[in-house]
Amino acid sequence: MKITNIEVIPIAMPLAERYNNHHGRTRMYDIDQHVVVKIHTDNGLVGYGDYEDRPTITDAEIEPLIDRNPFDFLHNDFNLALGMALYDVMGKYLEVPAYKLMGQKVHDAVPVAAWTRPCPPDIFAEEIQRAADQGYRIFKMHTNEKYDVIEQTRAATEVAPPGFKIHWDCNHNRTMAGILPIINEFERNYPIVGYIEDPIRWEDIDGWRTLRQKTNIPVIMHNAQLGGLQEVIRGVADIYMTGGGIGKTLMAGYAYAKANIQCLIQQSGNTLMKALTLHQAAVLPTATAHIITLDDQFEEDITTEKIPVVEGFSRVPEAPGLGVEVDEIALAQAAQRQHIPQVTFVGVLHFPNGNKIYTLGDPNVERLTGFEEGNIPGIQFERWEDDGSTEFKQMYDRVQKEGPVAS
Repeated sequence: MKITNIEVIPIAMPLAERYNNHHGRTRMYDIDQHVVVKIHTDNGLVGYGDYEDRPTITDAEIEPLIDRNPFDFLHNDFNLALGMALYDVMGKYLEVPAYKLMGQKVHDAVPVAAWTRPCPPDIFAEEIQRAADQGYRIFKMHTNEKYDVIEQTRAATEVAPPGFKIHWDCNHNRTMAGILPIINEFERNYPIVGYIEDPIRWEDIDGWRTLRQKTNIPVIMHNAQLGGLQEVIRGVADIYMTGGGIGKTLMAGYAYAKANIQCLIQQSGNTLMKALTLHQAAVLPTATAHIITLDDQFEEDITTEKIPVVEGFSRVPEAPGLGVEVDEIALAQAAQRQHIPQVTFVGVLHFPNGNKIYTLGDPNVERLTGFEEGNIPGIQFERWEDDGSTEFKQMYDRVQKEGPVAS
């Protein structure tokens, strides 16, 4: 079997209907941009892949694969759309699921997490409710300097079912003094908080070790600055996040398993990405935290069906290759669909005592106030869309000319 052609198809995925409103338009406008790869072989098989994080793949990446056997690229670290398309076609050729090309299967199903971008407490509560209704038991979201994370957590607590957990990604931007009071508040009053990702700056290894000793909430490290194993030796985190290249992810996952350390796979895409990630987690003994793939962001997909979530987990596909079927009609429609345009808005930062700061786009709160993220209780943010009013135009022109405007 040889590769005869590789198609790279930029597509626009239709966002979930819940984003068809002000908050959705202003928060999610660019997440619909994906790239699909189709690998054709001389025996008529086709492999498919999808990736959200990168819109293009260059000819320089494609040309070396033409006339080569896909099995030459096991454990590749290519762009994920290209890498998973290779596994899809290899599995179809052997008539086996992709996980059989990665290792011994140890999990039939894998915990999965829902996701959204930062939003006000009331919108976050709605997202928690919809995720629970869809079968999820874990929800990941970034904390954000424009919102009060305690208020967000309180709103989530009011609607979440028993046992539901929040995975807070804390953006690796704080000092110990900045994050510790927040984590202490979580531990005292909000058992819904199940995971804390990147609570302080990545390079502060001693700080990570100290923080891990001070909290009972599992601490997740994303981009391990020393490669992962050195962090494991130093005991800086309870869970290590991996993802990106297929080979890199498998290598890291097996290393974490050898150390009896839990790992978590995060990589952005649609149902094809979820399928790949389930196959990877199926063979990694300690990939038992949850996976995050963003497949819950879209109203429909380029596959004939989505992978269901039941009681917080999804089963690993057993059909050949990635185990999901691509709908060529849906793919063609996605390739013709226009991307969601960016919305023109003025940012309005609200402080607890009634003061406001107007900005062109999202503000850098730490720069504007001097406070680390999470240290202004009651802070709120809104995006003032261009409503055609004289007031909007005047403020928009003013912040363009002057920069942030306080009132």
